Amino acid sequence: FLADSYLPFRLRPIAAPQTAKSQSQARLAAVGGALRTFQPMRSYTASVSAEPFLNGTSSNYVEEMYYAWLENPRSVHKVGDCVCVCVCVCARVLVRMELLPRTMASLCSKCSGTRVMQTPRSITFIRGHHVAQLDPLGIMAAIDPGPPPSDIITSNDKLGEERRGRFYGLDESDLDKVFRLPTTTFIGGSESTLPLREIIQRLEMAYCQSIGVEFMFINDLEQCQWIRQKFERPGIMQFTLEEKRTLLARMVRSTRFEEFLQRKWSSEKRFGLEGCESLIPALKTIIDKSSMNGVESIIMGMPHRGRLNVLANVIRKELDQIFCQFDSKLEAADEGSGDVKYHLGMWHRRINRVTDRNITLSLMANPSHLEAVDPVVQGKTKAEQFYCGDTEGNRVMSILLHGDAAFAGQGVVYETFHLSDLPSYTTHGTIHVVVNNQIGFTTDPRVARSSSYPTDVAKVVNAPIFHVNADDPEAVMYVCNVAAEWRATFHKDVVVDLVCYRRNGHNEMDEPMFTQPLMYKQIKKQKGVLQKYAEKLIAEGAVTRQEYEEEIAKYDKICEEAHTRSKDEKILHIKHWLDSPWPVCFFKMDGQPKSMTSPSTGLTEEELGHIGHIASSVPVEDFTIHGGLSRILKGRAAMVGQRVCDWALGEYMAFGSLLKEGTHIRLSGQDVERGTFSHRHHVLHDQNVDKRICIPMNHIAPNQAPYTVCNSSLSEYGVLGFELGFAMASPNALVLWEAQFGDFHNTAQCIIDQFICPGQAKWVRQNGIVLLLPHGMEGMGPEHSSARPERFLQMCNEDPDAYPVSEFAVRQLYDCNWIIVNCSTPANYFHVLRRQILQPFRKPLIVFTPKSLLRHPDAKSNFDDMLTGTHFQRLIPDSGPVCEKPDGVKRIVFCTGKVYYELTRERKNRGMDNTVAIARIEQLSPFPFDQVKVETDRYPNADLVWCQEEHKNQGYYDYVKPRLRTTVDRTRPVRYAGRGPAAAPATGNKAAHLVELQRFLDTAFNLDAFTGQS
Repeated sequence: FLADSYLPFRLRPIAAPQTAKSQSQARLAAVGGALRTFQPMRSYTASVSAEPFLNGTSSNYVEEMYYAWLENPRSVHKVGDCVCVCVCVCARVLVRMELLPRTMASLCSKCSGTRVMQTPRSITFIRGHHVAQLDPLGIMAAIDPGPPPSDIITSNDKLGEERRGRFYGLDESDLDKVFRLPTTTFIGGSESTLPLREIIQRLEMAYCQSIGVEFMFINDLEQCQWIRQKFERPGIMQFTLEEKRTLLARMVRSTRFEEFLQRKWSSEKRFGLEGCESLIPALKTIIDKSSMNGVESIIMGMPHRGRLNVLANVIRKELDQIFCQFDSKLEAADEGSGDVKYHLGMWHRRINRVTDRNITLSLMANPSHLEAVDPVVQGKTKAEQFYCGDTEGNRVMSILLHGDAAFAGQGVVYETFHLSDLPSYTTHGTIHVVVNNQIGFTTDPRVARSSSYPTDVAKVVNAPIFHVNADDPEAVMYVCNVAAEWRATFHKDVVVDLVCYRRNGHNEMDEPMFTQPLMYKQIKKQKGVLQKYAEKLIAEGAVTRQEYEEEIAKYDKICEEAHTRSKDEKILHIKHWLDSPWPVCFFKMDGQPKSMTSPSTGLTEEELGHIGHIASSVPVEDFTIHGGLSRILKGRAAMVGQRVCDWALGEYMAFGSLLKEGTHIRLSGQDVERGTFSHRHHVLHDQNVDKRICIPMNHIAPNQAPYTVCNSSLSEYGVLGFELGFAMASPNALVLWEAQFGDFHNTAQCIIDQFICPGQAKWVRQNGIVLLLPHGMEGMGPEHSSARPERFLQMCNEDPDAYPVSEFAVRQLYDCNWIIVNCSTPANYFHVLRRQILQPFRKPLIVFTPKSLLRHPDAKSNFDDMLTGTHFQRLIPDSGPVCEKPDGVKRIVFCTGKVYYELTRERKNRGMDNTVAIARIEQLSPFPFDQVKVETDRYPNADLVWCQEEHKNQGYYDYVKPRLRTTVDRTRPVRYAGRGPAAAPATGNKAAHLVELQRFLDTAFNLDAFTGQS
């Protein structure tokens, strides 16, 4: 184990060969023919700054310190101790290597009895994991492809002449010398001295058996010492008879469950746990220890491998409900399309048998996209901590399970780790359990990652990493206990790396011998971990063979009885697999909304005035704000006095009123506190006091709900997943994520495509998250223009060719998979935000928010549009001169969003206010068929044009056109005015942008533009 180390540690023999007196006599030296005694005398006449570091003055000091150290090592400072260590050890090594003359041997001979060693303890816990027995297959595929470092030795190696130079001059005779142990080690137990041979052996037992520990990268001495104590104390891994019997029973359940499924459904995909059966007792150990430490709720996320086993033996899902999922003849009774059995989640509250305390376990449903569920779990955990006032993470925690290939390969793993210590995102420590199959589908680790271990990503947050051989259940149990204690003690992340194997292929129908023939030849020879552990306990006398066989028969009987019951099931209930149930008071007993009406979303004049006053003031005394911000607040106050609001003030009205009504609001994203476009300013900063802030929104009313507004890290995938998870926890919160620019959502596309869009259909799970996506062609280039509305519209579940027969205002909302709006007025934005909470169910809301409209002089709303009795307008009709003579209108232009203001300006310039009507479709999904029909019927002689600023193959055209045609029963064609097809969302040339804009405005108002077209 001898090699370079990070920290010096002293191991001293008991007896010193020379006395202090003899050492002091050797301090005489001949200088210039005279005797000189090195007394503590120095000259300070020369400028120290003008001399080299080891000048005459300092050399005297170093020599005095060295001789004092020889007499008593504790008499010098720790830094001086390190210097003397180097002098002593380096001199001995250089003499042995014949790089210094033999006359220098006297230097080191004087301190040979006070040998100061950095080894072997430090290198053992730094790199002992390289030689630990981690791989149950013995092929070392879990480790880096190269051999262990050449300067690591074990107690089986010899310290001969060929090694002496590399190991600080140690030889075989040194192994039997008795050394005094430093106070920083725990291997001695009650002993303070040990022979070096015994020291090495004890360190081997601590760090090089079935457990390998990585923790010396942690820059906190207390945490490092805590870990050393957990692994170095002699006899630390001792288990009681009851603990061993419990562990065996858990291993029986884990193993026999998979064997039962294999017998009954041998041709079904189930992604079984064979090869890592110790995962079940590992998780149950973490849960037991966490419950003992006061945890009441655990949220879990995991991939598909072993999921059914976890549901059955950890979450305690009824076995007959699991077995039902294998019956392809059963039909789902719930709404939605459902999901495969190894993606489903579950929520269960039960008594923990070890602690006799209630504990709630939730396993989150997730797609096949590995690791995508990680930030979702963290967000839900944070929400539960928030709602129960758990500010330290003592009552609610998360456990994340990973595969080795995905943990190393998926970037969202890093993004999730990166959130772990941020104030508004921390969950105060997550326990990560890696099921290290040593293979990813068919890909070997040697070509799957550049790091030695799949867990190296965890080092970025100083999380300790415990590698453990999964075929040693007791080592697994011990490591999981330590991991749970670490989380409870330090509230930081920790990783347990279960080094195991995958007995079958990627799934039960896959043939792994195609790509890993040697590995799977070894696996076929491998004895199961249950059998090995049972034989060990039987040999110890902990259990008898009869007791072991009775335990197996007992669980087999449970499975058979559940299988019999499962045959009585006629239908599948997806809602029985709900992972995030909401309060019963939110729904009726059958899960349906309590009503299908939406109340008014308006406010009283007094409420609008009060919130407007808060928005335009600083409700904290002696708080100095920026001069530019003072002008902004004065402008808001002026608007309130005039009874109008712009976009920022309309949002303030919506948020403030919901907070006053008791609805928690959380707004997250990049730079959302100020707003990317410097329009929001929800967090004020004192210009004279660092870190002093004021959030006026939290001063709306005495008993208001709290408002959380937080700038996120520069992440979309991880942060959007986090906010989605936060929104899952309760229907009584408005959770919003704002992209810095709308097109930035594409790096979070997995969360949108796999969770937000189909979440309710797959998992019967409602979610009211709001996405704010800045969108608009402003001539700013292709990257900051389009929020890609065509992608969201394409994923709507509405039939464009069928005119709805149901009630439009609410029923349409309930039937859709998400709501998509592009508001053109602050009042409508205000209403849609309030409707999101006041409606009797929850749907994701996608809002394409403006950029230039934030300060557009015409984009303001009167308070009259926000008073009691007003609602969100799905379509805003033209209220101008065209209403007087609708029969004379030649064209009705339908549009959405910002382009409306460009159309009205162009219409006014052309003097066509009486001949062209402009209608704004504010809610795109679900489509307002009824209101569009009213407009088309109102102008019977007008041709229909859809106008957009986006390119023809983008934007809304392909979504809107078939719905407009359905509305008019295909009696009139739908024309297009907008930019032509293009690959990029927008041009990068400002002049070209303006040319394109004028071109499609000309088309929109040229009444002969479509003459002759069919």
